[in-house]
Amino acid sequence: MESCLFIHGFTGGEHEISPLSQFMEQHNYRSRTFTLKGHGGSRNDLLHSDRHDWQQSAEDELTELLKTDEGVHLIGFSTGALIASHLSVRYKPWIKSLTLLSTPVFPLNPVEILKTLGSFSMLKTYINKFTSTPPRATREFQRLVRESFSIYPHIETPTLIVQGKRDHLVKTRSADFLQHTIPTAQKQVIMVDNSGHMVCHCEDKDRIMNEVLHFIQSVGS
Repeated sequence: MESCLFIHGFTGGEHEISPLSQFMEQHNYRSRTFTLKGHGGSRNDLLHSDRHDWQQSAEDELTELLKTDEGVHLIGFSTGALIASHLSVRYKPWIKSLTLLSTPVFPLNPVEILKTLGSFSMLKTYINKFTSTPPRATREFQRLVRESFSIYPHIETPTLIVQGKRDHLVKTRSADFLQHTIPTAQKQVIMVDNSGHMVCHCEDKDRIMNEVLHFIQSVGS
């Protein structure tokens, strides 16, 4: 049985990718999810972690899988996609495929985000999340975004890029940038009409999950 390592996003958790991880398990893949250091707890926990801690959390999970697996499929959502990109280069011989979901290559700034929010409930949710996130943690996220630009040209793993056209946190041109910057010959881009940032929870999630499954199956073991 092949393994998939799922990496969630900044200030998020395993729920962000749980529909896909469960779907892959139903199709005979071993799904491994976990919580990045500083996440899933208090504001103070996030305050006392940085991008290196987040990356180390994912690397620890990967190396644990590689003790029993010859290779792993990496699936990263949002900030998790940035971390997965770094790991795909660092552990290139052991990464079978890389799936990048809603990758914040070009994240929107707060003013741009406010313009995209379509309802009062979305606005309230965003404001609550924005005000509860320590500024230091946000700066760490921004540093990880910048550092990732030097990684993309070195990704040689088969790569699937998924981007929602209604994403209120990431500019859709992020997907186009990845398509033209990642040099691997095996890559595919899926633009999802009816999806915002949370591609695993959108109304087209069944299509997305099947596309991910087919891509991973296509690269073989």
